Amino acid sequence: MRTWNGKRYWIVGASAGLGREVARQISQMGAEVILSARSEDDLKALAEELSGKSTVVPVDIADGESVARAAEAAGEIDGLVLLAGVYWSFGSAAWEPENAVRMVDVNLTGAFRVLGHVVPKMVERDSGHIVFTGSLSGFRGLPNAVGYGASKAGLMSLAETMYADLRKTGVQVQLINPGFVKTRLTDKNKYKMPFIMEPEYAAREFVDHMGTDRFAKNYPTVFSSMIRFTQFLPNWLYYRLFG
Repeated sequence: MRTWNGKRYWIVGASAGLGREVARQISQMGAEVILSARSEDDLKALAEELSGKSTVVPVDIADGESVARAAEAAGEIDGLVLLAGVYWSFGSAAWEPENAVRMVDVNLTGAFRVLGHVVPKMVERDSGHIVFTGSLSGFRGLPNAVGYGASKAGLMSLAETMYADLRKTGVQVQLINPGFVKTRLTDKNKYKMPFIMEPEYAAREFVDHMGTDRFAKNYPTVFSSMIRFTQFLPNWLYYRLFG
């Protein structure tokens, strides 16, 4: 089991939804949390609710200078949890250029911006904990997921590569792939979302996995098993069912 007391965790994407609940639960277990997102007001409101030590560090991970300032303000950390993300649902026949680029720039490239300030220091001292938030939508191409699915698939590949590189060092890398979580992002969806989770439950599963030494977690169990099974379907059948 992980020891949380006295550890400093930088939660990037802590202002709402899953990130907010993850920050809250980590704080309750004794960790000091550095709360980051674009909305300083939301972060301050969260900090006032927490019983443990916290620091508010606003950041726009689509802006390299903002990330550099935030990384300096965060200081030396024991863990980094990447939860920031944006989402719009549209397909190739109704392309939304600005939203497509924004999703990749925040969800994937934004992670690279943050990691560039964190990974070298963790590797140098041979200690640290990096947690990626992927998505079940990243396992195989889905309709109306232009931008989001690609960004999450890229993030998941990045996590897998970093785990391969660092698994025998003191830097632990984890990848957590939730299904649908009820947030302001999924509120945009007009379609039925099977097995949708409340943020509190989703965060509990998330943080429970963070306390282990295992690499990846996909949840909820039934839905994630169904999604993983589609990877073995031939193209003609998969796209007949999901296209």
